[in-house]
Amino acid sequence: MRQAGRSLPEYRRVREGVPMLESCARPDMVTEITMQPVRRYGVDAAIFYSDIVVPLKAIGVDVDVKPGVGPVLGAPIRSRADLDQLRPLEPDDVRFVDESVRALVDQLGETPLIGFAGAPFTLASYLVEGGPSKHHEVTKALMHSDPELWHDLLSRVAAISAAFLGVQVAAGASAVQLFDSWAGALSARDYARVVQPYSARVLDSVGTVPRIHFGVGTSEFLPLMAEAGADVVGVDWRLPLDEAAHRVPGKPVQGNLDPALLGADPAVVDAEVDRILAEGRGAPAHVFNLGHGVLPDTDPDVLARVVERVQAAGAPG
Repeated sequence: MRQAGRSLPEYRRVREGVPMLESCARPDMVTEITMQPVRRYGVDAAIFYSDIVVPLKAIGVDVDVKPGVGPVLGAPIRSRADLDQLRPLEPDDVRFVDESVRALVDQLGETPLIGFAGAPFTLASYLVEGGPSKHHEVTKALMHSDPELWHDLLSRVAAISAAFLGVQVAAGASAVQLFDSWAGALSARDYARVVQPYSARVLDSVGTVPRIHFGVGTSEFLPLMAEAGADVVGVDWRLPLDEAAHRVPGKPVQGNLDPALLGADPAVVDAEVDRILAEGRGAPAHVFNLGHGVLPDTDPDVLARVVERVQAAGAPG
């Protein structure tokens, strides 16, 4: 996952004293942080270092990422007048992204770079709630009480996410991932009716590069996420991967080791890796990954052991 570097001592050194969103806007730091897990682990692809609110910040939204909290908005969107915050994202707004991706593609050589953006619902939830939310009650109330405003909000956010991914693809990203952290707060009915169409717009916009669609707590509507246009369906740790493959027939899957288990005994971690590899064989293809982001206190040597075990299992012979 995209947070793979945050457990690394070299990541903490380079980020020391630098706010999150500043680090995402400095091509030298983006390049270095993206490359750190690639250098250390020899993984098969790099994940572009960014944050889901970077494009919102770039268009002038009053947002900051507070340590230990997450994205916090200065003026949440609660009315039609509040939509004025959301103008279209232009390539010049994120010139640092273009520069970062081009530098990374040059350094990575044959190793692919996976671009990254937040999905419309997750971005909209932050915009409406004003920050992280356990129950998303303000978001759900707006969604149901003012469907026209919700449509206009999601339309604008989808266009912003699509433009953000478009810059990354144009600069050379080999694939993209749309990350829906909070979609699991919804029912399958609500997801299909008022969220899926906007994620589909984003995924449809990126052209021919492979598209990964990942959500947290979304086991009950994986088929809907696949139908939104995913070439690869990300699966969190809650659902066995063979069952996930059954729910999205014909689709490659990504996942799904529980990040918390990286703190368990080595034998436990090895057994979990082997189980997931076996379950993944039920899909047309399997991208081994965690079922969510790397926890900051994870021992980097444990991650190295996981990578070695997965790559050995996939090696010819």
